[in-house]
Amino acid sequence: MSGPAPVSAVTDPVGSGAREGFVAVDSGGSGLRVVLGAPGRPATAPRESRIPVRTGPRGIEPGHLMEQLVPMVRALLPEAELTGLGTAVVGAAGLATLGDALRAELPGALEREFGVRTVALAADAVTAYTGALGVRPGAVVAAGTGLIAVGTDLKSWRRADGWGHLLGDCGSGAWIGRAGLEAALRAHDGRPGGSTALLALAEESFGPVRELPGKLYPRTDRPAVLASFAPQVAACAEGDPVADGILRRAAQEMAGSAAAVCPAQGEPCVSLTGGLFRTGAALVVAVEEELKRLLPHARQVAAAGGPLEGSVQIATELAQGSFTLPSDESMVYVVTPKRG
Repeated sequence: MSGPAPVSAVTDPVGSGAREGFVAVDSGGSGLRVVLGAPGRPATAPRESRIPVRTGPRGIEPGHLMEQLVPMVRALLPEAELTGLGTAVVGAAGLATLGDALRAELPGALEREFGVRTVALAADAVTAYTGALGVRPGAVVAAGTGLIAVGTDLKSWRRADGWGHLLGDCGSGAWIGRAGLEAALRAHDGRPGGSTALLALAEESFGPVRELPGKLYPRTDRPAVLASFAPQVAACAEGDPVADGILRRAAQEMAGSAAAVCPAQGEPCVSLTGGLFRTGAALVVAVEEELKRLLPHARQVAAAGGPLEGSVQIATELAQGSFTLPSDESMVYVVTPKRG
């Protein structure tokens, strides 16, 4: 039995104003978000899957990504009124270190399924940067469950951290949550550095803390479980010196990562993006203070958008032939049609 016709085979309904467009994707630890659009027209409302793309022995699995992407794109096509998809941009968490299979297989799969000719595979840090700052020199700290800082002088990319919750992600949601739970366990034991306030919140969230190792260590989603305690640490910070100290150390780590990647010359922009910064003003204020101290020459600006908006911007520029961000196989891998 033959499958559905490729998207590029869809004909333009008379008078519909349909045209060739793009698909923009944000693939992260919480799932997959997809929009369709075309230059000069608003993108569709996002379609979302809350199933993260699997990672196997070869890294991020292109087949699992396509299993989720194909039905979402086909569901969006009537709303988008497109004759086909000439461009695809996929922003993927872990691309730099786990993206070999995506780079090898995804462009061909997108061409076969949708007729896509131009593909950009971007690290989620790059789409976060582009969504926040656009095409300007600077640095962006993207912080959620994990944390990575990325910067560019528009000639090359620099990244810092993003090494995962066991080796890095310093200042991230998982890092803050782990530090908060450690302080709770110190209070339980009667050791220095403990917080009875965090102990009470930990037991409210997880039950008796003596049972916490058995609940946490077998989990495959340990970073997310640790990060789930970060909002309690932030909420506790105003009246608890231990929680406040954790947030201040997190702010120092974030600012240090930003300083490692920020251009040293000119007046670069620095921005913060990601769900962690919605935990409260205490963390944001502390990070901004550290950024002023470490990067006095930089200008702090609010993020214009997030990673999905970054994917849309990259897709629009590729479709218009105006893409100018630096290419780097580990950060932004662009495949264009062969000439001749």
